Amino acid sequence: MFPGAVADRDEASFAIVGAPLDASTSFQPGTRFGPRELRHAARPFEDYDQSTDTRFTDCAVYDHGDVHPTDDTSEYLDFLSGTLADFDDEGATPLLLGGEHTVTIAALRALDPDVYVCLDAHLDLRESYAGNPLSHATVSHHALDTVDEVVVLGARSGSEAEWERADSEDVTVVEPERVPSWELDRSGEVYLSIDIDAADPGFAPGTGTPEPFGLEPRTMREVVRDVAPQAVGCDLVEVNDRDHGQAAALGAKLLRAFVYASQ
Repeated sequence: MFPGAVADRDEASFAIVGAPLDASTSFQPGTRFGPRELRHAARPFEDYDQSTDTRFTDCAVYDHGDVHPTDDTSEYLDFLSGTLADFDDEGATPLLLGGEHTVTIAALRALDPDVYVCLDAHLDLRESYAGNPLSHATVSHHALDTVDEVVVLGARSGSEAEWERADSEDVTVVEPERVPSWELDRSGEVYLSIDIDAADPGFAPGTGTPEPFGLEPRTMREVVRDVAPQAVGCDLVEVNDRDHGQAAALGAKLLRAFVYASQ
């Protein structure tokens, strides 16, 4: 259980769902351990948040546990999407713990937001990667099937074709140095995805595809606080077990920041 997630399902305002998918990781595997690492890293955190004068145990957070992958990623995403849609119907905001970034596709299908905002080092606009159309490198491409606009904050890596696709009205890319001054200026429902590799790997080395020259944790927290009031859901993805808990600690703290800012 995620520490402080003490609510029962029928009283939940937020529902944590673990999605330990590790099917398409292309460099450092281990995202299957992400939900476990995130829950463990949150154990020493104080219950009280001084910036919002709120206790996490008072935020009505429920932990559903993990939805374990099957051999068929497409089938798994369909099942996961149904689980997340059930919580949305019950009035609980889904909080998805990855797992590789591909799990975000399930959340977008379930929640059907207007805007997809993602903290990410990579554009993820490929139609397929290594012959796989359901890869962690295709998430923003799939998001465009659902949303009106994709916003990628902190991007600093992509193929030539991806950068060309990003130069379109339905995609906004904010490079790392400009993220601290970025503000959400769109109305409508937003889905927030936090790929931990948006952070500079000096802060979060435990991720599948680390990319230097990234964001500072404080900048990521400010984005989370800005977006959370309009968000219909949030995920924290691409944490693995290949560091000493740095990536998981940052991820768990950002997840809690989302909950506090949504109050």
